[in-house]
Amino acid sequence: MKAVVHDRYGSPDVLRLEDVPAPSPAPDDVLVRVRAASLNSWDWDLLTGTPRAFRLAHGLLRPRHRVLGADVAGHVEAVGDRVTRFAPGDEVFGDLSAHRWGGFAELAVAPEAAWTRKPPSMGFEQAAALPQAGCMAEQGLVDDGGIQPGHAVMINGGGGGVGTFAIQIARAIGAEVTAVDRTDKLDTMRALGADRVLDYTREDFAREASRYDLILDVTAHRSMFAYARALRRGGTYVMLGGAPGRILQLVVVGPWISWRQGKRMRLSIAKPNHGLAALIERFEAGTLTPVIDRVYALDEVPEAFRHFGRGAHGKLVVRVG
Repeated sequence: MKAVVHDRYGSPDVLRLEDVPAPSPAPDDVLVRVRAASLNSWDWDLLTGTPRAFRLAHGLLRPRHRVLGADVAGHVEAVGDRVTRFAPGDEVFGDLSAHRWGGFAELAVAPEAAWTRKPPSMGFEQAAALPQAGCMAEQGLVDDGGIQPGHAVMINGGGGGVGTFAIQIARAIGAEVTAVDRTDKLDTMRALGADRVLDYTREDFAREASRYDLILDVTAHRSMFAYARALRRGGTYVMLGGAPGRILQLVVVGPWISWRQGKRMRLSIAKPNHGLAALIERFEAGTLTPVIDRVYALDEVPEAFRHFGRGAHGKLVVRVG
């Protein structure tokens, strides 16, 4: 089968399309013919090997996962002997990051539990865009953030993959949404329903008079004290991702801020596919639609990564076959 592989960490230039052996399903596995896959920040981290702490879990000297791509949608090709929920021909999708990755290929295999049946109303490219970023937004807002109707919510990084889902989820729940990102993403965030948009290159949310019940932080470029200043007493800050230094700062000073200021400072730990059922309900209700910046062919995956590195508006999807 055709797959995009890499054998060393580096830039998108280390990626290449080649023929590799097709995977075979174990007794609990489902083998899927990939129709579409999407890029996420974890793919970028595993390609570049940064932050270097990632290498402890994913290959110290060379990548453990030769084929990247965790978000996958396609048709079931074959199932293992113990699989009961799926049969060949079923349309499925899911986040494979807890298993073998492998989405940028013609075939992908993962345990039955990693797959969810794709609704007929959802296209393969939409399905591939949804699992990882959508679930992170759902978990951050609902599970960790405790979002409620009427809450003033700030989404930092609102124009990217996670942020575009988060804006729609927060608006559907009835929150008042302020979305923060760079200049060229402001129109995208407005179109998704953000009540207010901020250009971080020109405006500093921490110095504004506005205070928030919930801050969902996708990028974590600022000090934890800056985020705390922007929270109301009793408010919640949720970090979804960021540099190791910012994560360490949250772990060290977050409890102190929570105790002294009555503001909860939390790190969201992603749970693959957790919340996917709620996202499907939102999609079918018409309150959530994946924002797809561009669709690439399988042999264009290196260029898709270059686009990702420059900053996409929403999601980048790879069409396979």
